[in-house]
Amino acid sequence: NTEDADVGRFLKLFTELPLDEIARLAALEGAEINEAKKVLATEATAMAHGRAVAEQAAQTAQKTFEQGAISQDLPTITLDLDAGAGLLTATVQAGFASSNSEARRAVQSGAVRINDAAVSDPMMTLNRGHLGSDGVIKLSMGKKRHALIRPA
Repeated sequence: NTEDADVGRFLKLFTELPLDEIARLAALEGAEINEAKKVLATEATAMAHGRAVAEQAAQTAQKTFEQGAISQDLPTITLDLDAGAGLLTATVQAGFASSNSEARRAVQSGAVRINDAAVSDPMMTLNRGHLGSDGVIKLSMGKKRHALIRPA
């Protein structure tokens, strides 16, 4: 997540793109600057992790953020839904919070969603009734953190 004003500088620092391409991307404004941010994310990821990983990350981001689809490439945790899994436990296991207290505050502030629906009850229990047609539960916290919950 980069401020619009920093895109050009970061493209110069974290990519190996030609300077004329960087200038073109840095000149974009409004909603078009998001295209430059996508290029920045992909190129920086490619430098750090390789082109294949960068392309997979870009596809996952597109499915998750632009198409609203559940990408099977999202981080996944497994919980025993038959026994009833607590929302706080799921939030901590997904790595969205470091403790149940932190998870509780996130739920109470409206930051946690199940299958894209806001959740307000920190004592909520997840069960098979929450599974989508694809057999998973999508757990989200904020706009950028998403994970899938699979039944054990």
